Amino acid sequence: VQLQASGGGLVQAGGSLRLSCAADRRTFSPYAMAWFRQAPGKEREFVAGISWRAGTTYYADSVKGRFAISRDHAKITVYLQMNSLKFEDTAVYYCAVNTGGSYYAPGSYGYWGQGTQVTVSS
Repeated sequence: VQLQASGGGLVQAGGSLRLSCAADRRTFSPYAMAWFRQAPGKEREFVAGISWRAGTTYYADSVKGRFAISRDHAKITVYLQMNSLKFEDTAVYYCAVNTGGSYYAPGSYGYWGQGTQVTVSS
């Protein structure tokens, strides 16, 4: 499975961005998908996850109330709506497919997109 992420860019603090991640398979029904991010000099961290069938969502505390993850079955796409962006949200954002395990652990994800840069200016 190949994942194509898009939607990153430069935005002022308080602004919004919407990331998209499309899978290249026509028939694709993962257990779950998620967004992670990695800032320079820091470890990759969980941002938000969603179960593919039920749509149950999970968020890191740092983004609760500001970010929203969603998915489109027909387009085989997962989205991350990011509102009220802060300088500390600056990072490369990665989408990933959960192949088994905790939502919050990068090791649970077997497929990763190429990453899209989000830069928030203060």
